[in-house]
Amino acid sequence: MRKLPPLAAIRAFEAAARHGNYTRAGEELGLTQAGVSYQIKALEERVGEILFVRQGRVMELTPAGSALAPRLTEAFVTMERAFEALQRAEESVLVIACFQTFATKILAPRLGSFQLAHPEIAIRLDVSDKYSDLEAGECDVAIRLSRNVPANLRSHELMPLRLAPFTSPSVASRIGEVEDIKPIIQVHDRISPNSQWWRYWDKAIGLNDGHLDDGSPRGGLQFDYMMLDAEAAMSGNGVAILAPPLFNQEVKEGRLVQLGNHMAQPERAFRLLYPEIRRHSHKVRAFRSWLMEQMAEHLGDNPGGLPDQR
Repeated sequence: MRKLPPLAAIRAFEAAARHGNYTRAGEELGLTQAGVSYQIKALEERVGEILFVRQGRVMELTPAGSALAPRLTEAFVTMERAFEALQRAEESVLVIACFQTFATKILAPRLGSFQLAHPEIAIRLDVSDKYSDLEAGECDVAIRLSRNVPANLRSHELMPLRLAPFTSPSVASRIGEVEDIKPIIQVHDRISPNSQWWRYWDKAIGLNDGHLDDGSPRGGLQFDYMMLDAEAAMSGNGVAILAPPLFNQEVKEGRLVQLGNHMAQPERAFRLLYPEIRRHSHKVRAFRSWLMEQMAEHLGDNPGGLPDQR
């Protein structure tokens, strides 16, 4: 166990010795002149040596003080450089945890613009549907689809979750009313909460009397990611329940067709999350600002709603 004097007393002595003045040392440390004098006297009592003497109106270092001061200054410079190096290393790489579909459809095509705007920040995109532990430092920020915001995390809503059925033009041509979807193979995300995305849409159009069913297994094709659901639907393998804003491009290109105008609205949202302790981080603030601008541009005047099918 180290037996050092109180750090506050050491800092007061080092600043006073460097400035040669108690008042300027106090200004640096946020102390009064009397506060600096008190800390130095406490240090002198602790080490058993007189470190400053008054010569008229000037405080001068004693031989003991002159021997101690440069070593303490060197120690503080070493600590300052260590923290600067740590901060440079910490701020040089931004680790983003994000689930597959959002990473592929939103982030990956756009991250180049962030890199051009912030060449000092390298990006590492950790794509997984498993939650990374933000507070344990497994990543800097995370983009999640969630109902609630965990405690001790800063949250910025990117867009609400909306769901609608989509399929290929060839399959859509065989469907008259939304109720006609029932006999068609339904494609859905195996790892969505209780695989209930379709049930939320059924509820939205009143197919189950306004209630979610008992959560029993639903037939059809099951994939791990919504992106794969979309690919299956575009290939004519059935109807997929998707978040429309993630598939604007496929709709514009005519590869996906939305069935009907109904939208399911589960109480969930896509959110940018990061620990409270990182709120002042340069890289986090830069990414947050960039991502919010990108989402506003992507959604335009239609946040969370139907994709433009013109």
